[in-house]
Amino acid sequence: MLEAGTKAPDFTLNDKNGNSVSLHDFAGKRVVLYFYPKDNTPGCTRQACAFAGAYEAFKSLDAVVIGVSKDSVASHQKFAEKYGLPFVLLSDPERQAIEAYGVWQEKKNYGKASMGVVRSTFVIGPDGVIEKVMPKVKPDTNAAEVLEYLRG
Repeated sequence: MLEAGTKAPDFTLNDKNGNSVSLHDFAGKRVVLYFYPKDNTPGCTRQACAFAGAYEAFKSLDAVVIGVSKDSVASHQKFAEKYGLPFVLLSDPERQAIEAYGVWQEKKNYGKASMGVVRSTFVIGPDGVIEKVMPKVKPDTNAAEVLEYLRG
């Protein structure tokens, strides 16, 4: 997993509407980049809804929220519509950003090992350098912890 002080790897992925979005599109802004395992699962839904609930606070701090998972564009569109998610959701089926940020890791579930996305959040500064890395975050507290960090 990448560390704070590292230049954030640029990527271009499709959003929930099928538009290409690149990290460099947000140069000059702080970016909250969070990786999550799967749309419409209990933890991922709670995490996304917490970010949605705090969206105005993020905007007031001039921070952009971007969620990334392996789900398809169509899945993201349904997920965003169902829960009223106002922020950018990016589809990464080829794991381009997921692997670049080192969040594709072995996970153990009921003693069984498999590869998957480790729920992680990166705060990227306006200069494109990672300011803060939050590995293995909890879905219920992640948005609040990021806001607390941004407020200093």
